[in-house]
This record gives sequence, C-alpha cells and structure tokens, in this order.
Amino acid sequence: MDIRAPEQQYNPYRIYTREQWARLRDDTPMTLEPGEFDRLRSLHDRLDLQEVEDIYLPLSRLLSIYVDAMQRLYYAERQFLNIRDRKVPYIIGVAGSVAVGKSTTARVLQALLARWSPRPKVELITTDGFLYPNAVLDRQGIMQKKGFPESYDLPLLLSFLSDIKSGRRHVRAPVYSHLTYDIVPGQWAEVDQPDILIVEGVNVLQTGKLPRDGKAVPVVSDFFDFSVYIDADEAALRRWYIKRFLALRDTAFTNPKSYFNRYALLSDEEATATATAIWERTNLANLEDNILPTRPRATLILKKGPDHVVESVALRRL
Repeated sequence: MDIRAPEQQYNPYRIYTREQWARLRDDTPMTLEPGEFDRLRSLHDRLDLQEVEDIYLPLSRLLSIYVDAMQRLYYAERQFLNIRDRKVPYIIGVAGSVAVGKSTTARVLQALLARWSPRPKVELITTDGFLYPNAVLDRQGIMQKKGFPESYDLPLLLSFLSDIKSGRRHVRAPVYSHLTYDIVPGQWAEVDQPDILIVEGVNVLQTGKLPRDGKAVPVVSDFFDFSVYIDADEAALRRWYIKRFLALRDTAFTNPKSYFNRYALLSDEEATATATAIWERTNLANLEDNILPTRPRATLILKKGPDHVVESVALRRL
C-alpha cells in the first residue's frame, strides 16, 4: 500500500503487514467476551477473536499512548498559560466507504477503550444524524446524493463538535432512523462530557475550499485528535454492498415501515441489479469523488482484503 502522490519520494506512512501489526499488541489484555462479537459486528462484516487480537488490541494500545500524551500536553499547557478550562475530550474520527465496516470498527474501539483503567467515558456518534431531512434533500434536488458532502447540515455538525471540544455539557445531536431512512423529528442523542468521543461517517475527513482572504474555514476533522480510514478495493466494496442489500431485502426491508419496503419482493436477480445500480449511481460516485481522496489525511489506515479481514495497517509518521 503506497500512499503517495506519483511524484512524491517520501511516504508519510509506515506500513505494517498484519503479522507485524499483531506483534505490537504486546501484553494488552483481551477485555471483550466472545458473546459480544455479534453485538458489535455489522451485517456481513468480519469480526472474530483473531481479528480483535491481531488488529484492534494493538490499535487500542496505540490509542492509549496517544491519549495519554495529549492529556499530559493539555495539562502542561494549561499550567503554562495559568488557565482553568473544562474537560476537553479526545476525539477519534472513523472514515471510509459505505459497506466497508466503519460501524463495526467504531463499536469495537468504543468497547475496548471504555475498558481501559480507570474506565473512561467513551461515546460514539455517527454523522447520519446530521444529514438533512429527506424533505430538504428533495427540495434541493439532491436526494440521489444522500451521503455526499452537500447532503449534510455541516454548520450543525461543526457546532456540535465545537460544543463537545469546548467541554460543554449535555450537547445534543439529531437522531437518524435507518428504518425510515430519515431524521427522526423531535428525537436527540445527548453527549455529556465524554473522555473520548468517536465520530463515524463516510465524509468526516472532507476538507473545504480555502478562501483567498485567509478567513477561517472550519472542517470536521479540525476537531479530531486521531483518525482511522478503513480501506478496501472497489470490487470488494461493491460485492459487500450487494450482499448486504440482499440480506436486508429478507430482513429489515420486509418491515412495512421501511423506506425500502418496495424492494422486499424483488427476486435475487432484480435485487442484485437494483443494488448494483444504486452502488454505481450513488455510492461509487461518492467514493471516487469525495471519500477516497480523503484517505491520505487519516492518521491510520486499515486495509481490508476481499474477505473483510484487515491485511495491512498504515500509520502516519510523527
């Protein structure tokens, strides 16, 4: 995995094979119970004891080093400036394509980090809640671009992260329903001064166009202390998306309240053709135009193979 521009000589990442990365676990204890894997794993994603031991326990150990170093720097700076601030959480971003396994990674990290001593408070938020409601997307003519950067209420998301980073209490985020495929009116998720916040979403590493007048243009990743990009080849992503679509056709789509209920009676051939069309029209375009270009901005990249197993890890050099 070479994460460089064609003309670039210096690779900003150190690349580790799965075997090399697994050895970095050292003596990090396994704190997950076997029965938890099904709860943490998304549909058709790969998560077993070996994956946690080889990939996520070394990552948990690395994050403990990063968090400890940031906390010590923060307290030293406060002492130097003679100021007293509210608690500032450590924020981790998790990015990658649709169907790549972001939710599984985010949930596993949350479970592992929450069991560090002395039991930090770890919260998880997805950016789905900051999508514009369907009525707004319809009105703007971008319903087919749901998940693209322009489909998010960016000012609301930035305000949320700013409040979190400033240590405010009881910060609210909108709630998204995958059943109705829309924002749930009047419902909110509350985040109250966590020690660590994980923010998961396809476009959390997006940048903004820089203004010529030098005015500040905040982006979501400005608030991140560490970021993870989950990578896979497009052919694998397409296959995983279609497989997930077929599974949902037989489960969630059968609910009469599901936004996708109209797909529940499709044959295998019809469902495959429909999923392929959706992938190519929306998800592939979003991947190529918006998501994949942000990969080099991540602190760490998990590269998955065709079987959803992480094959290599790239860590940005300090």
